[in-house]
Amino acid sequence: MERKVRDRIQEAVQAYGWEHCLLDAVSYGSGHINDMYLLTLGFSGDSGAGQRKDGRKVILQKMNQKVFRKPEDFYQSGVIFGKFQGMLADYPAETLHETIKGFHDTRARFENFRKAVREDVCGRAALVEEEISFIMAREEMTDKLWNLEKTGKIPLRVTHNDTKLNNVMIDDRTGQGLCVMDLDTVMPGLSVHDFGDSVRFGVSTAAEDEPDLSRVSCDLELFDIYTKGFLEGCQGRLTPQEVELFPMGAKVMTFECGMRFLTDYLEGDHYFKIHRPDHNLDRCRTQLKLVQDMEKKWEIMEQIVRKRSVG
Repeated sequence: MERKVRDRIQEAVQAYGWEHCLLDAVSYGSGHINDMYLLTLGFSGDSGAGQRKDGRKVILQKMNQKVFRKPEDFYQSGVIFGKFQGMLADYPAETLHETIKGFHDTRARFENFRKAVREDVCGRAALVEEEISFIMAREEMTDKLWNLEKTGKIPLRVTHNDTKLNNVMIDDRTGQGLCVMDLDTVMPGLSVHDFGDSVRFGVSTAAEDEPDLSRVSCDLELFDIYTKGFLEGCQGRLTPQEVELFPMGAKVMTFECGMRFLTDYLEGDHYFKIHRPDHNLDRCRTQLKLVQDMEKKWEIMEQIVRKRSVG
């Protein structure tokens, strides 16, 4: 361990006011954002040949300040996109023009994907059998949200449809969210689509095209932060059923995006711009890894939404 790092750890130990001295410090865990260390502490009398390595053990975590300035921005984006939903809750969404027909028609996206697999125009299907099977096994998810709208269980809403952090104007001085930008894709849709696309883009611990899938996971702290902001912005204008479906919105939007990337890969990369071979395949795999991780963390995601909806 570098002397500089060890000195900073020693400063932290002293700052806690413990009646112990630092005997040992080793890197701990496999996180990608914060640094963690396993410390072995001894009593101040332990020194020289008499030092013991069996003292108290504690975990010390160094927060990544650059990353955790971004969760504040993510929270502000949740507030602003929530306000967008709240302010337009009474607007007759069915009167809006559908800018991109079938943009979040997940069933239609699935049928396009199935066609791409069947035709296999580039001879790539055999290379991605695992990804194809993953998507095929989740076909039932493709109709879930729209079926709820068709049966009147959730309402049609005015939706932004590009709810990324870079489409929110944030005041440089105060850090407060000001307004939503980039309104060219505003059209009828589902509130959980807007919520879910923000989560898909914002809670991943890695870039959208990260080749190393071990770096990709759903950050539950960021999910919690965004959920909190979105609900505060909505100010109670969404139905309980819509709020309950937040995790499903996140999962469906991530699944849909991964499916679109794989469809483009199978068809020869003609839709999404690529900057290297297999770029769309890398994008697909990150999204499917996120879906898989969301499924593992499903109960916790639901608990977070319940907690925030009554908070």
